[in-house]
Amino acid sequence: MAKMIDPEFAEKVAKEGDKSLFLCYQCGTCTASCPSSEITSFKTRKMIRFAQLGLKDDILPNDDLWDCTTCYTCQERCPRGVKIPKIILYLRNLAAQAGYMADAHKGTAKNLFIFGHAVSFKDKHEKLRKSLGLDGVPHTTLGSKKALEDLKTIMKANGFDSLIGYKEEK
Repeated sequence: MAKMIDPEFAEKVAKEGDKSLFLCYQCGTCTASCPSSEITSFKTRKMIRFAQLGLKDDILPNDDLWDCTTCYTCQERCPRGVKIPKIILYLRNLAAQAGYMADAHKGTAKNLFIFGHAVSFKDKHEKLRKSLGLDGVPHTTLGSKKALEDLKTIMKANGFDSLIGYKEEK
């Protein structure tokens, strides 16, 4: 089956992600520098090339898109100054809007609804904070039911709950 090239998608990624997209000449420095590429099938260079070619259907549903840790090593070493993490994050946003998101990212996002934080907060965390002379619960959404409810209201108003498939238990 022939790949569907969408030049408009490539232009959109360059405009909204970063115009440096088209500066990439596929030298491979990004992939060679990428810590994720050592332990996953993620290849930075491949994602950037797919974006340049407008291969939307090869990018958005691709689980590899979510393996980037946004450490910026690729960008720091890129001889052409391509803003790779910015482009990857934009592609992730498009993927999420299209209904594609890694389960681990959905889980982290669901924590926002539950705790108001991306990372869960448990009894052991409260004990550790107290042992350090801190309040057991930080003065954030964890310590304020109103702040957590306000955050949930904002996330629901923006459709974030639907985006990640979160249904609040009653």
